[in-house]
Amino acid sequence: MEIGTNPDYDQAFTAALDWWREAGVDSAFVDTPRSWLPEPEEPKGPAAKAQGTRQLAPAAEPVAPPPLLLPDDLESFRTWWMTAPELDHGGTAGRITPRGSVNPALMVLATTPEGGDRDQLLSGPEGHMLDAFLHSAGLNEADVYRASVLPCHSPGADWSPEANRVPTEALMRHIALVRPQRLLVLGFVVLPLLGHGSPQGPAVSDLFNHEGSPIPMLAVRRIPAAASQPRWKAALWQAWLDWTA
Repeated sequence: MEIGTNPDYDQAFTAALDWWREAGVDSAFVDTPRSWLPEPEEPKGPAAKAQGTRQLAPAAEPVAPPPLLLPDDLESFRTWWMTAPELDHGGTAGRITPRGSVNPALMVLATTPEGGDRDQLLSGPEGHMLDAFLHSAGLNEADVYRASVLPCHSPGADWSPEANRVPTEALMRHIALVRPQRLLVLGFVVLPLLGHGSPQGPAVSDLFNHEGSPIPMLAVRRIPAAASQPRWKAALWQAWLDWTA
């Protein structure tokens, strides 16, 4: 094949491929692998020595979060609870303060305030059902301290211990400052924050150990919707009788 001064390489390659295809050859195989990239050049001189002694930098150690500075008395803690930005990712709107006195007969611990709470914690339907139960148990307002794990109503909250480092530390300090004689937990999602596993039954009694002072603890499911109230109240009442017997 003659190639002129202005060759058409596309036509030439096509003609060559057609020739081999007519001869029955359409593929070529070899047993030895071949690299189509040029081999990298070896560094020479000081650069080669530096490369030979180069070491990977050690992995950075995880940085521990700074310690949480919490108040040492209950009134200061309540003020911190309403204003501390680190407690709720910087937001303070919608927070409800705990209520009650130090060293009560019972500390009730809810997951969050009710959706309709404005000036008082557990003032809606759940709180009214709780008040009726406490009255039946022979407890008056002065005997009970009401608190929540999170400061504001938080539907769909992530309750894993990893996502609740600050609320967990605050919860431990809160219980220590209140010094309750008994602890009633409304919601099994709180138990992992207190160092306990989630039970399978409707209620579980155990001890909450904090700084060498065990506190009798009863944990029950969250206060349910109206359709499930009779079964919840019956389970809570039976668990309460067994717990206080």
